[in-house]
Amino acid sequence: MTNELLRWSGLFLAVLVPSVFAEMPVNVKGVYPQMTVYATGVGSNSETGIGAMIPWADKLWAVGYVAHIRGTGIGLYEISDDMTMKKHPESVTGTFANRLVHWESEQAIIGPHIIDAKGVVRTFKELSKHRLAATARHLMKPETMVYFLTMEGQLYEADVHTLESKQLFDLNKELDIPKGAQPHYKGAHAAQGRLVVANNTYEEPEYLGQRHAGRLAEWDGNGKWEIVEKNPFIEVSGKQNPDAGSRYGNTLFAVGWDDKSVIFRVLHDKKWTRYRLPQASHSWDHTWNTEWMRIREIQTERYIMDAFGMFYELPPLVYGGHIWGIKPICYHLRICPDMVSWRGMLVLAGDQTDNAVGQPQSGFWFGTLDELHSWGKPAGWGAVWKKTHVQPGDCSDPFLMTGFDKKVVHMSHDAEGDIRFTLEVDFLGNGDWQEYMSISVPSKGYQYHTFPDGFSAHWVRLKTNKECTATAQFMYN
Repeated sequence: MTNELLRWSGLFLAVLVPSVFAEMPVNVKGVYPQMTVYATGVGSNSETGIGAMIPWADKLWAVGYVAHIRGTGIGLYEISDDMTMKKHPESVTGTFANRLVHWESEQAIIGPHIIDAKGVVRTFKELSKHRLAATARHLMKPETMVYFLTMEGQLYEADVHTLESKQLFDLNKELDIPKGAQPHYKGAHAAQGRLVVANNTYEEPEYLGQRHAGRLAEWDGNGKWEIVEKNPFIEVSGKQNPDAGSRYGNTLFAVGWDDKSVIFRVLHDKKWTRYRLPQASHSWDHTWNTEWMRIREIQTERYIMDAFGMFYELPPLVYGGHIWGIKPICYHLRICPDMVSWRGMLVLAGDQTDNAVGQPQSGFWFGTLDELHSWGKPAGWGAVWKKTHVQPGDCSDPFLMTGFDKKVVHMSHDAEGDIRFTLEVDFLGNGDWQEYMSISVPSKGYQYHTFPDGFSAHWVRLKTNKECTATAQFMYN
């Protein structure tokens, strides 16, 4: 009897298994080739990225983007849990990288589309003509209105029921963007009674210090716009549910950079603080190349930050006015316009092939959060001073130190006579700075220090004992 069962079981598997495997989607290390966003033929002659994703109405929704609204054939996509994808009839080919859940109306916004809880899609027709960089909660009428920020700097408010929209500002005028600079707005987020926006303009004039067209700016809904910083910023984010976020102070995070290193700004209790992080790659150092680094709540109450080729763990907590616990996860070269958790998986969007190498197309990566630790070992570099005029006793910005292996700091200055560089560390992460050591750098000279193996702290900073023009660069391997 046993042999007979085995014989029939074998026949059953021989017939069934090939058909089962034939129906299974191809999966190559988390990539499903059949789930590629592209325009057939030469519908897109620029690029075809995946600008945003959002889990909603029992699906994973994704929106594609081309450069400068140039092309045809892509749009809004629905992904089902059987790992199949189809383009929605409401699709619009454009340049979209925005998404927001509007819980008051039980709708999700992605690109120019708004989707109800049953998956019915409507489209903001007028806004679909613009390159949409971000959608944010409305400061005055959050129950019925949202903000849309375009990449060109137009700020709109829109009604989530009637889909009517109205332009509020041309931010290039409000923020005094220099003539000749290309506006390139990337992010917006509302928290603590203000709307914060980011413009990432950065080319050789910014690197050389000849122009300052990048912006981080805020508006309280009534008065004038205030410029927080004239450096390029690429992401502004925080808790999307303000009721839950109030338990954390609705902290807002912003990521930017300059010719020295990554700039990390934190708005908490309506006060801005400033930190610096290492860059893992200079491949992102241009207005166009920073598409699109994100800060996302990738697990409940746990954020992941993507900044210049490095994924970081970012705790949402700010206690006593200090943030700590930022820790690098891995180095990577993937352009990752968005990331979400869906059906127990971590999903990364992409912008992978443009017209320089063939038919523009991009795919998704499906994996787990822990898999990121198997990617490249965290490494990077960055300066707190770069030929910077320094007064005696002035402290540099705090620079991230934890989570890296080998660490060295290079120091130089232009003054006559020796200058003492003092390194201080905050090993608790609470602003309690302790002197680590002082290093004498000779007249108009250079010195370096290699930190001992195993030494680390949350943050490190420097100061000098005399006025000078100083450089201090960290290298982490």
